[in-house]
Amino acid sequence: MPLIRIDEPTTRRIPPDTFSLWALGFRPFYLLAALFAAIAVPVWAVAYSGGIELPIPGMWWHAHEMIFGFAVAVIIGFLFTAGRNWTGLDTPAGPPLAALAALWLAGRLAMAFGSGAWVAIVDMAFLPVAAALLLRVLIKAKSRRNYFVGVLPALLALANLVFHLAVLGVLAVDPLMAMHLALGLIVVLETIVGGRVIPMFTFNAVRGIKQWRDPRLDWAAAIATGVALLLWALGAGMWAGVVSLVAALLQALRLGGWNPWATRGAPLLWVLHLAYLWIPLGLALIALTQFGVLPRSAGIHALAIGATGGLIIGMITRTALGHTGRMLVAGPVETAAYALVLLAALVRVLSVALFPAALVGGVHAAATLWALGFALYLWRYAPFLLKARVDGKEG
Repeated sequence: MPLIRIDEPTTRRIPPDTFSLWALGFRPFYLLAALFAAIAVPVWAVAYSGGIELPIPGMWWHAHEMIFGFAVAVIIGFLFTAGRNWTGLDTPAGPPLAALAALWLAGRLAMAFGSGAWVAIVDMAFLPVAAALLLRVLIKAKSRRNYFVGVLPALLALANLVFHLAVLGVLAVDPLMAMHLALGLIVVLETIVGGRVIPMFTFNAVRGIKQWRDPRLDWAAAIATGVALLLWALGAGMWAGVVSLVAALLQALRLGGWNPWATRGAPLLWVLHLAYLWIPLGLALIALTQFGVLPRSAGIHALAIGATGGLIIGMITRTALGHTGRMLVAGPVETAAYALVLLAALVRVLSVALFPAALVGGVHAAATLWALGFALYLWRYAPFLLKARVDGKEG
């Protein structure tokens, strides 16, 4: 009778102290984005006060770098990571991922220290490459449900092109118009992806929760938000205000159906609900701007700091925990980071809307809160992002 051969398991386990920065997209891009957020916003606050001079007008640089530096890094890191889960196919890792991160970093250095056509070329190189790599995976897997999020980096690349052509004087448009278009695209992405994951995370984590959702409302909120922000970016005036109010109402109804109050004891959840709340608030503030009641920057910072910054700090903690094999639990460090970023949004918006005499102080206070929030993220999560998963799996 032959002996039965028992082989060792073939699944390779990676030692937890292995350097793994290039194992999956979220690792380098979350790390770089958080580091950039903690540096670039205080730099802008100093420039706003006249302490330093930037290569292009400070407002242009700040708007561009917060979108095409900070937010885009997180978006690409998230989509590369989620894309692998959606399709089962590999997204860039190893040397290709390192090269892509270097391309992003080259854009930041060019924007910080130079001006002219060469800066535009260096900065614009990152997004088309990232978009092509992401779309290749989605199309190969025929992941039609996710084609929009695959096309989004290409649309952002187009907005970046408009910005640089405007800065160079090739296009006779305000460069900030391109920034408003890009911010609108990001908010639409937040509406679509947030609408998928926030109620799902909440339902899975809160036992016995009651929620109300309607696909018709989801579509209506996303379309109204996209139209409102497009009209606003193009300077449509009163019409932009009216559609923004409609979109704000639809977004508030949608959020209410997810039962945000039930998440009050779970920081990993309430940060996402509070951050999403800034979308209807921001749309309402944009409407008031169009009606001549508030300065333009009130709605911009509600969407850029409150919604985008808040959702980013919430998602880069949650996804980093999950994809490094850790428990989905937010401790005191994460909770403090959430509070600091959301408080930064509140301070910045209130200083614009209600206390314009304290605007400079509001900018510095908000910048400090923001930088501290992302510095806490770096302190807590850099070791997680640099080393292998604690469960020995790849990624």
